[in-house]
Amino acid sequence: MKCPFCGAADTRVVDTRDVTDGIRRRRECAKCKQRFTTYERVASINLLVVKRDRRREKFERDKILSSMQIACSKRPVPANVLEEAAREIEADLYALGEAEVESQVIGEMVMERLRQIDDVAYVRFASVYRQFADVDRMIEEIEALKEARRREEELRNQLQLPLQTM
Repeated sequence: MKCPFCGAADTRVVDTRDVTDGIRRRRECAKCKQRFTTYERVASINLLVVKRDRRREKFERDKILSSMQIACSKRPVPANVLEEAAREIEADLYALGEAEVESQVIGEMVMERLRQIDDVAYVRFASVYRQFADVDRMIEEIEALKEARRREEELRNQLQLPLQTM
């Protein structure tokens, strides 16, 4: 394994842990002493993404991660949160058991994860994904997000109320 910092081939594994879809290894470079993380995953079946124009492309988790990183740029979202969200989406897609998945399904999964992670990132992604034609459509999406947050908060408050005896 080459060091991503200096390119040296002499690295050693410092820590190994099982993660949901494989093995995570912390490595240290013998030359520059930098540490980095690698992931080992089982090669899975080829999943095809059916685009809006009906073209088919090979599924790439890195595309999901990249689009989430763009939506979260300059937001206080740790990189490991986005990595985990991308891994969860990938696992959910393979769990569907289908050889082909519509791109809209993937887009909705990404939007749902971003909604849970960061409201601004969600709106950024939704504005591109849903191709808002004007500001009014964006305002509608923000209002729907605010309403969903209000309902979630209301439900949390109801569930935290102590039981009253009569």
